[in-house]
Amino acid sequence: MSIVKTFGNVIKQEEIATNIYSLEIETDIALTAKAGQFVSMFCHSDSKLLPRPISICFVDKAAMSIRVVYRIAGKGTAEFSTYRSGDKVEIMGPLGNGFPINEINPMDRVTLVGGGIGVPPMVQCACELKALGIRTTAVMGYRDSETFLQEELSSLCKSYVATEDGSVGTRGNVINALNAKKIKSDVILACGPKPMLKGIKEYARVKGITCYISMEERMACGIGACLGCVCKSSEVDDHSNVKNKRVCKDGPVFLAEDILL
Repeated sequence: MSIVKTFGNVIKQEEIATNIYSLEIETDIALTAKAGQFVSMFCHSDSKLLPRPISICFVDKAAMSIRVVYRIAGKGTAEFSTYRSGDKVEIMGPLGNGFPINEINPMDRVTLVGGGIGVPPMVQCACELKALGIRTTAVMGYRDSETFLQEELSSLCKSYVATEDGSVGTRGNVINALNAKKIKSDVILACGPKPMLKGIKEYARVKGITCYISMEERMACGIGACLGCVCKSSEVDDHSNVKNKRVCKDGPVFLAEDILL
C-alpha cells in the first residue's frame, strides 16, 4: 500500500448535522483509497502537532477526491470546520487495512452496521458492494432525528435506522433494529462506538455470522510506530509480542473474534 503525505485542495465543506461536517478534498489519495481506510489530517497551527485520524466516507477516483465526515471533538476538528473551498489541507493516507470487501462471496448477504460517527465509512462500503452486485442492507444507529448520510445510503442499498429517542425508525439501538426487521446476514461489517461493537460481536457469534469490526481509538502517529492506539487481541501480536493489536496499522478493521472488547 502506498501512503502519501501531501497537501490537498478543499473542494467544499458543509455542516450536515449538529457539529457534524462533510469535507470534500481533491487529493491523490483517492487513487488507492478503499472502504474502511482512514486519513490523518494535520492542523495549520504549530501548537497542534499530532494529526487527527478521520475515516474515509466516499472515494471518487475519477474526480481524484475523497469525502470525510467528522464530528467536532476538540480544537483540531474545530479548526477543520473553518476550512473553505480553495483552502489547503495537509493530509496523509490512505491508512489502515480497510474492509475485505473483495474477499466476500458474491452470493452472501451483507449487512452494514454503523453507529454515530461510525456511519460515514459505511457509505464507501455500500458503494463498493453495489459495484460487485452483492446484496446489501444497512442498519444505522443515531441518537435522534439527525440521521446524516441516510440519503446517500438509501440510494445505494436498503437502509434502516435506529434512534435512541425513537424519533426515526426503530426505537433503541442497531441490534433492536436488526431484530425488529428480521434481517438475515451472512457477513456483517460494522463501525461505531465500542459498546455497539461489543453487542454486534455477540449478536454475530450467537447467530454464526462472519463479522468484521472497525475500531475507533485515539491515535498519535497513525502508522503503527508509537503503540498509542493498541486494543486487546485474542492472539499474540508479532510486533509487540503481547496480546495487543495496533488499530492504526493492524486495523482499524479486524475479524470480530480476534479482538477482546
